[in-house]
Amino acid sequence: MPLALPLQKLAIDLYSNDNLIMSWVIIEETLKYALAVAIILWNRAVDEPIDMVIYMITIALGFAALENTLFLLSPLSTGDYMDSALTGSFRFLGATLLHVLASGTVGIFLAFAFYKSKFMQIFYGMMGLCLAIILHALFNFFIMEASGETILGVFLFVWMGIIVLFLLFEKIKQTERQPLVH
Repeated sequence: MPLALPLQKLAIDLYSNDNLIMSWVIIEETLKYALAVAIILWNRAVDEPIDMVIYMITIALGFAALENTLFLLSPLSTGDYMDSALTGSFRFLGATLLHVLASGTVGIFLAFAFYKSKFMQIFYGMMGLCLAIILHALFNFFIMEASGETILGVFLFVWMGIIVLFLLFEKIKQTERQPLVH
């Protein structure tokens, strides 16, 4: 997302180490959610709880595609095609699915609040955003510390989260309001 880069560059001037990583996570997750709220979630076409999850995941995939492109440009520009292929593979297994998990989590919270008051919708949205930030931060901190043996454990964490996301997705589909019969 083009707005994330200048904000992340500003964070470099303000923070270091763990604070810098945390600020980048907050920027990314907040921007994805803000984009969804600004462009999609207020629209009348969003008329079912499941829409919240679908749109949040769609935004996550778009964000991850842009981010992955930036990561792949460097090795491609130097002709390092093997590094590009490895980077792309690892980013799909980790970062792309992490973005889906984080934004999907926000969508799940919004879906569970779909038929609640505006206050509760905002509250659930903020809770989902906080959990997304925590999941993203944990991933980043663990992936930075991971060695060859432990990196699979980090990816397993993300995959388990995706499975839980799918289960909650199915739960939301089952709890959607049935049309009123007259």
